[in-house]
Amino acid sequence: MSHTPHELAEEFPREAEKISALKQTDQHFAKLVDDYHEVNRAVHRAETNVEPTEALHEEEMRKKRMVLKDEIWSILSKSSS
Repeated sequence: MSHTPHELAEEFPREAEKISALKQTDQHFAKLVDDYHEVNRAVHRAETNVEPTEALHEEEMRKKRMVLKDEIWSILSKSSS
């Protein structure tokens, strides 16, 4: 398992400005980003055994992170900002 944090700036480096702008203008997008960061940090803490959790729970968190990332990408790819 990778113990690399999956920060949005690393996942979408070409979209950093768009992410910042959308966070300021789109409350739904800002909430998605906040939720993503929260889940991402929890996954990273579980992977590095800072806060160990059951394997099933860790997998559920990874799936939630993936769903959030997909929704964030969907908004980014449709945005013209």
